[in-house]
Amino acid sequence: MTQAPRVYGTGHDSPATGPLPGHAYRELTGGPLDGQLIEVTGWTDEQITAGAYLITPHTAYGPGGRSSYAPTISRPDGPWVWEGDVP
Repeated sequence: MTQAPRVYGTGHDSPATGPLPGHAYRELTGGPLDGQLIEVTGWTDEQITAGAYLITPHTAYGPGGRSSYAPTISRPDGPWVWEGDVP
């Protein structure tokens, strides 16, 4: 049985950690959130193109640090790639 990727922001012990039908997601690749999904339902094209700084305890800055994820220029609708950690 294959488990669906976990959606960023859901708890490990939450019963609904996978993607929901009718919602839009981008896969996060590389870095501490590799393999998770970020929900972008309702985001503007500009917001999706810009990416996001996502809070995670597994950054170079420890708990509360952020990891930068964004699409690549060659794949704007593709997965978001880890760009590095920021305080």
